[in-house]
Amino acid sequence: MSEAAGTVVVIDDDYAMRLSCRKILEKTGFHVETFEDGIQGLEAIARLKPPLVVVDLKMPGLSGMEVIPRVRDIDPLIVVVVITGYATIDTAVEAMQNGAYDFLPKPFSPDELRLIVKRGMERHRLALESRQAEIERELMRRRFVTFVSHQLQTPLVAIHQYLDVLKQLEDSPEVQARRQEWFDRCLKRTEELQGIIKDWLTLSQLEGELARERVRVDLHQIVGDILATYEQMARAEGLTLENRLKENTCVVRGDRNCLSVLFDNLIVNAIKYNRPGGRVTVEGRAGNGEVFVSVQDTGIGIPEKYQAMIFDEFFRVKGEGAKTTTGTGLGLPICRRIAREVGGAVTVESQENVGSTFVVRLPAFREETAEAKAAGCGL
Repeated sequence: MSEAAGTVVVIDDDYAMRLSCRKILEKTGFHVETFEDGIQGLEAIARLKPPLVVVDLKMPGLSGMEVIPRVRDIDPLIVVVVITGYATIDTAVEAMQNGAYDFLPKPFSPDELRLIVKRGMERHRLALESRQAEIERELMRRRFVTFVSHQLQTPLVAIHQYLDVLKQLEDSPEVQARRQEWFDRCLKRTEELQGIIKDWLTLSQLEGELARERVRVDLHQIVGDILATYEQMARAEGLTLENRLKENTCVVRGDRNCLSVLFDNLIVNAIKYNRPGGRVTVEGRAGNGEVFVSVQDTGIGIPEKYQAMIFDEFFRVKGEGAKTTTGTGLGLPICRRIAREVGGAVTVESQENVGSTFVVRLPAFREETAEAKAAGCGL
């Protein structure tokens, strides 16, 4: 047991009692600090933040009953054990109401003290774990809200681009055909928005899982739809978009919506951080039960010193070579999280002024055998 984790502060005006508590608890393995009055004890508690305090109820000056709420003010997780030679039911109840964990009448045996302190230490450990779990749940909730906000932006940006261009077009048979095509794409993106909102509202009831489904997903179709969505954006930058994935070749097991989000982020980045006249190429291969899909651009690249940090939340490359673009620094962390949740990974290879290649590794889809289905049904 470490000294920090096993520290007990004893506050009692009786020297013999302080010495007795020290000897008993140190033999058990605890580190013990003793003080003869409440003021000194509280100063030590504020400094040491011990998991447990043993305090005498009746002391000159600041009484044990007054010490208890002040300990709770310092740290509500500190366990307070009250000892007293004037034990009554009323004083015990009052001590508990003030925040004491337990009540030990004097005189008590060494075993009684050891037992109550061990129980108090266990209570403190459980309280710490509960606090940590609550912190993690709160962080998870915040990350989830950030995730949803970020993903709603992607289709909205595409819709805005289409409508902005349509507003400026003059009427002609050719323009009418293009207008209908873009209206259809806007409708498709609004349907995607509705789907994202519906799924995320459902997922918000879960403890942080984003990729819920595990179904057959053909990445050729997903990537093709994404590239078609950003065709106008790429054309405005003089970029060429190329889908080298073949139908039914790169078929994975995962969550369709989340995988769409993953590749949408990677492709948008490849467009945003590219060069005029450049190229974005998506290709893939399957082998050994996995599928590998690469999103390659001919853009500005990522400095080597930043490559280990680009998957950190809110991190964005800054400096002379960095291209000025809007963003939250959440796209790549989201990609990594989705890939991990479906059993895969995302890696990057990049060279400044040459370009970047992001490789997504995902589990390949496998048809269940009759035996596996029977086993899953308990037959």
